[in-house]
Amino acid sequence: MKIEPRAIPGFLKKPDPGIRAILLYGPDSGLVRERAETIGKTVTRDLTAPFRVADLSPETLKDDPARLADEAAAISMMGGRRLVRVRGGGAETAGAAKNFLDDPKGDGLVVIEAGELDTKSALRKLFEAPGTRNAGAIACYREEGASLAKTIAEQFAAEGVKATGEAVEWLAGRLGSDRAITRSEVAKLALYAGASGTIGIEDARGLIGDSADIDLDDLSRATGLGDMGALDRAFAKLEGEGGSPIMILRGLARHFLRLQTAAGHMAQGLDPEAAMGKLFPPVFFKEKDAFKTQLARWPLPKLQAALDRLLEAEIQCKSSGSAPAELIAERCLLALAQMAAQGARR
Repeated sequence: MKIEPRAIPGFLKKPDPGIRAILLYGPDSGLVRERAETIGKTVTRDLTAPFRVADLSPETLKDDPARLADEAAAISMMGGRRLVRVRGGGAETAGAAKNFLDDPKGDGLVVIEAGELDTKSALRKLFEAPGTRNAGAIACYREEGASLAKTIAEQFAAEGVKATGEAVEWLAGRLGSDRAITRSEVAKLALYAGASGTIGIEDARGLIGDSADIDLDDLSRATGLGDMGALDRAFAKLEGEGGSPIMILRGLARHFLRLQTAAGHMAQGLDPEAAMGKLFPPVFFKEKDAFKTQLARWPLPKLQAALDRLLEAEIQCKSSGSAPAELIAERCLLALAQMAAQGARR
């Protein structure tokens, strides 16, 4: 059966004793691993205990499908329940799991860790079948928005560190692709702050921020505002750091797409502040005034023209018969900055 999202926290702390095998799958490999370890520790606190824990691979199950059932049925020499971990999904794992679930012996718990599985996957079908009572499946998708911000804030609190709302908001906009990486980065900040310390937005940007991302933010702001001097400096810095023209054009396109999304909300009656509040990642609080100014200078038709121009510039950069890519990108950015400056003069 499929474990519904609202039931997952309770299940992780105290799995249903009638469930003999649990499948964890999804794009967030760090979350898959974290949840597998949380469930495993309900069986044994030491996940490396050789007499309590068996680690199997899909390759092992391919050569010996019965091994899964044998390990789950084995009696631990040290007493206590057995934990069987399988790292990887696939046809071999599905076959071995079905054999075990059809006639489970012993009291061992099987935990299978897999990556992304589509709805046609034999493993998902086996574990998510509505009538299945001795197997459960938990999907592990990337956290975002308020949920991710809550996770970050909770980890800071657990580390005995305070974090400002702005810092948590900024981190939620940059982290979340992998739970393990998110936890590692938050732990790094907590270590920096020290016991009872406080993490502010500048701490987060300084320790976690990717310099190329921050430089792209500067370039996007300068272009959107029509600030030629800042644009020239930001472009030169990105070039000096090895930023490719296509990377620069795509970074700017993402910025204009955010402007377009916010402008679309405004066209439906929202004011600029409310329209910006709909965006994810949220607009960094120190950038809100500049973003609002850009919204005033870039109406929807003009934003579409900008995005078309950025796409055309990228196509030209990839064409062998065109001018140097750096020159194409620079000309495109200057033209967009001029469009912004014209909007300011109206």
